[in-house]
Amino acid sequence: MRKWDGTNIFMIILIGFILLCFSGISFSQMSEGRIIFERRTNLEKKFEGSGFRKNSIDKDNKIKVENFELYFTDSVAIFKPILSDELDPTSWATIKNSVFYNMSTQEKLIFFNVWGKELIVSDSLANRTWKVTESTRLIAGYTCYKSIWQKDDSTRIYAWFTPDIITSIGPEGFEGLPGMILGLATEDGGIVYFAKDVKVMKPQQSDFVIDLKKKDVYTKVSLKEKFEKEYGENEFGKRILTELFRWL
Repeated sequence: MRKWDGTNIFMIILIGFILLCFSGISFSQMSEGRIIFERRTNLEKKFEGSGFRKNSIDKDNKIKVENFELYFTDSVAIFKPILSDELDPTSWATIKNSVFYNMSTQEKLIFFNVWGKELIVSDSLANRTWKVTESTRLIAGYTCYKSIWQKDDSTRIYAWFTPDIITSIGPEGFEGLPGMILGLATEDGGIVYFAKDVKVMKPQQSDFVIDLKKKDVYTKVSLKEKFEKEYGENEFGKRILTELFRWL
């Protein structure tokens, strides 16, 4: 069972239901569609305290902007980057992951793109403990509620979800809140996702096609052991490990 903290969670869902009824939109319409996310990465914050290619960062253009899309139904979804043919001089600075969700089997596949090499992790849908607050903000036209996940003693992740879209997922393999996550951020604001466009539509079957032929599939534990063994003793390896497990 999912664990949500917050005394007003029932009221949040009730309010969302009332608004949905008055809007004339059915639940079935709000459980499938396409969302465009913008990710903004502060490269100075990301590489603060490290000499790892920090001199390659343009001080006047330290915010790296990338776009992702999320196709979803009430049973499956896929989150993936929107690729561009334009030359990106800071392509080394971020990793563009994809995630395939299967809500029917409570499983997901995470596709890590590490400098041109694809690594796949098979995992179950997470059972995170969220603290849901009364704080709200408007994202892509939807009222969203701020939630906090205490990942460990020193790391918190913020998410903003809307009960108006009932599919319980979001960017970067996040799920488990009573509605779609339209905003996601690290505590220091160094990496932030916000939805820019939400379109109610029926995704095509081709939108969910993934290729697993001749590819190794890891668990979180086996992938971490692999990188710790091969690269864990140098800064390069530690940076990759941080990138891979930032959201997990």
